[in-house]
Amino acid sequence: MAPPPGGGPRRDFPWWLAVAGGIGLWIALAIARDPVYAAIAATLWKGVGITVLVTLVAFGCAAAWGLLLAVGLLSERRVLRQSARFYVEIVRGVPIIVLLLYVAFVAAPALVAGWNALAAPLGLGEMQTRDLPLLWRAVAALAIGYSAFLAEVFRAGIQSVDHGQVEAAKALGLGGWLRFRLVVFPQAVRTALPPLGNDFVALVKDSSLVSVLGVADITQLGKIYASGSFRFFETYNVVAFFYLVMTIGLSLALRGVERRLRSAGAKVSGGSS
Repeated sequence: MAPPPGGGPRRDFPWWLAVAGGIGLWIALAIARDPVYAAIAATLWKGVGITVLVTLVAFGCAAAWGLLLAVGLLSERRVLRQSARFYVEIVRGVPIIVLLLYVAFVAAPALVAGWNALAAPLGLGEMQTRDLPLLWRAVAALAIGYSAFLAEVFRAGIQSVDHGQVEAAKALGLGGWLRFRLVVFPQAVRTALPPLGNDFVALVKDSSLVSVLGVADITQLGKIYASGSFRFFETYNVVAFFYLVMTIGLSLALRGVERRLRSAGAKVSGGSS
């Protein structure tokens, strides 16, 4: 089949979105009209806030730590490069659910024991493992896991910045921090934005794994409701509906941002030529 005029990719009508929208509309009408679906949705709605909280806090922490790791990966110091690479490769090799269990039931008790060992000579109060809520253990585990992936995203974005611009900033007398903040980082973020968005959507889905720790997110509340009412079909229809609204909505928004960035970049390159 011949490509469309202009050589650009063919833009098909999004039939998949139409079908998904039809299914979503059916579930939405069921929630509005069917008392069983309405009761399930009311129960699961309480977990939406926890899912959003876990996703936002974990992604923010992962992005900050991942950026520091990316700087370490590109450092001129061998110790920093090797340490950052060790962290990234080890953490990326561990499944997220294993990382959740490890942080919750191994690292957290070890942290409490270490605190107590330091606090006793200083006369400070001792901690108990139960003083660290499972919610925040789960957030920490997700942040640790995703920081390794975001480090590679930031590394690729930083390396994509034209070296000539860095040299020009040096010639203008900008120090290393100013070069990074004013020249490298803004361009790196623009390049890294699409994969960062993809990882954010992935984290929305992986946040459901916190249910293994008993955190009352959408998935956990769905499991509790289904096991108590035996309404597995209806319950998991609503669970899937909530996640799909969030993930598909985010994906479409990110695609729109990516198209605007591409068009803005094309205008800039066209104007410069």
